[in-house]
Amino acid sequence: MALPAVVPRHIAIVMDGNGRWASKRFLPRIAGHQQGVEALKRIVRACAKHKIAVLTVFAFSSENWSRPAEEVSGLMELLAMALSKEVSQLKRDGVQLHFVGARETLSDRVKHGFDSAEASTAENTTLVLNVCFNYGGRWDMVQAAKRLVHAGLAINEDSLARSMALAHCPDPDLIIRTGGETRISNFLLWQAAYSELYFCDVLWPDFDEGELDIALQAYASRERRFGKTSDQLAVGTLPA
Repeated sequence: MALPAVVPRHIAIVMDGNGRWASKRFLPRIAGHQQGVEALKRIVRACAKHKIAVLTVFAFSSENWSRPAEEVSGLMELLAMALSKEVSQLKRDGVQLHFVGARETLSDRVKHGFDSAEASTAENTTLVLNVCFNYGGRWDMVQAAKRLVHAGLAINEDSLARSMALAHCPDPDLIIRTGGETRISNFLLWQAAYSELYFCDVLWPDFDEGELDIALQAYASRERRFGKTSDQLAVGTLPA
């Protein structure tokens, strides 16, 4: 499939369907999460290939702590293993890592892994990869407001945007959710104001470059008006 002429600068993905993928194969849920890591590696490579500047993924929400303890502990171990095994390759591939979300309740091992991965990839420029872990869109807005109050600054749209956890990159142009659900589940609530939404039935472990290309074709067919009319777009310009 030919790459469309218009590609998003920033793609965000709700990586849904790992557990169902495993259940269909009579495997433990953690096996689905392991395959989900492989899918993420494929999509990181595809985004770099397509010259997409930013990829943001929803890895673990603030609500996911309510899942069975065995699954949560397995996810934490998987995360630690991924940090130890994958960061060196991501660094070689030019990927700049950011871990976005509340860190207070995470183990020292995970927090150290986050800090080390971010520091070692800080100078990379091929692709910015934001991994949202222990993240929620409502949490993001609250922490931004608290930060402004603590600094004694006025709260308005501009100051809130500068205080958001993803202030280091543009808002997502395209949000993809795999797995057949059609909601964004507290993901990037502020940043998604003008994002195009794309939902597909493919479970995340089966999502690959071909599926990404289908989503990119769908994005290219959309008319992004940002509150304007089609006639205005014909003579005007879009937001930067």
